Amino acid sequence: MRSFLTSLPLLAAAAPLQAQAHAAESPGLMSPNTGLMAWTLIIFIALFLILRRYAFPAIISAVEAREKALEEAIEGAKRDREEAARLLAEHRAALEASRGEGQKLIADARAAGERVRAEMVETTQKEQAAMLARARAEIESEKAKAIADLRREAVDLAILGAGKVIDRNLDQASNRQLVESFLASVTPAAVTASR
Repeated sequence: MRSFLTSLPLLAAAAPLQAQAHAAESPGLMSPNTGLMAWTLIIFIALFLILRRYAFPAIISAVEAREKALEEAIEGAKRDREEAARLLAEHRAALEASRGEGQKLIADARAAGERVRAEMVETTQKEQAAMLARARAEIESEKAKAIADLRREAVDLAILGAGKVIDRNLDQASNRQLVESFLASVTPAAVTASR
C-alpha cells in the first residue's frame, strides 16, 4: 500500500506529460481528449479514496472536536455570564442592604444626638432652676438676717435715745425685751406704710 502511495505522485506527474504528448498530436484546444479525461478521472478517484480512508476521518474528527470545543466554550461563557449576573445581583442587594443600614445608623445617631441634646437642655434647666431656688433662699435668708440686724440696731438706738431722753440708764435686759415685744407686734406692712 505504501508503495502505491509513493508511486501515486509519479503517476500524477506522468499523466500530464503523456497528455501533453497527445495534445501536441491533437489538432485543437477544444477537442476532447479521452485519454486525458480517463487519467484525470482515475487520479481523482484514487486520490478521493486515499483521502477518504486516511485524511477525511482525521479532518472530520478535528472539525468535530473543534465544534465540540466551541460549543463547550459557548456553554461555559453562558454559565459564566449567568454566574456573573447572579453575583452582580447579590452584590447589588448587599449594597442596597448596606445603604439601608447606613441610613438607619445615621437616623439612629441623629435621634441619639437629639435625645442627648434634649437631656442636656433639661439637665441645664433643672440646674438653673435649682440655682435660682438656692439664690432666692439665700436672698431670703440674707434679707431676714438683715432685717433682724436692723431691728437689733434699731432697738439699741431706741434704747440709747430713750436713755438719753430720760437721762437715766434703764435696765438693758428689761428695756430690750420691752422694745422687741413692741417691734414684734408691729407688722412689716405697718412699718412700710408708716414710712
